[in-house]
Amino acid sequence: MFYPLPDTQEQLEISLPDLLASRDARQARQQEWIGLHQVTLISFTVVFPGPVKDNHLVRQIFNQGLNALKQVASCRQWVLLSQQSFPLVTGPECLVAVNADALDVKKALIDAEELSPIGRLWDFDVFDYQGKLYSRSQFDLPTRRCLVCDKEAKVCARLRSHSLDQILCRIEELAYVPATN
Repeated sequence: MFYPLPDTQEQLEISLPDLLASRDARQARQQEWIGLHQVTLISFTVVFPGPVKDNHLVRQIFNQGLNALKQVASCRQWVLLSQQSFPLVTGPECLVAVNADALDVKKALIDAEELSPIGRLWDFDVFDYQGKLYSRSQFDLPTRRCLVCDKEAKVCARLRSHSLDQILCRIEELAYVPATN
């Protein structure tokens, strides 16, 4: 059911208005899917720094996330009602309607993120059938760490502690490290 996105040669720079419009469109799709399926919804994107949101590396990370999601769903025997990927210039997205408890789904996907070297860049938003969003903070988890220095990611981002080149080099290193099981 999960099909990887094909590689892309496009590397268009995205403006802030483009990114904000994309987020609004994603939220509208999420609400539409919640209303249509009335089960748990997984909304998957890749967190990627810089103005280019869709390129070979982003697709590699996205497809690794889809594979992780597929493995978790199979192991947990989740009933997947519908799945659709969107290859957008603002970054690939995937929606999955799953007949499983939203809290259990979120916990399992957090575990998948933690097990993968590149999982830090996966963003699995999980909504229950009423549209309630479950977040990492509800599980008393530590804040996300910086990819480069392991300090708190928000602090490094706010202070611009690392150049975009440093971050992208680190992401590329992580994207090609095999996941541990």
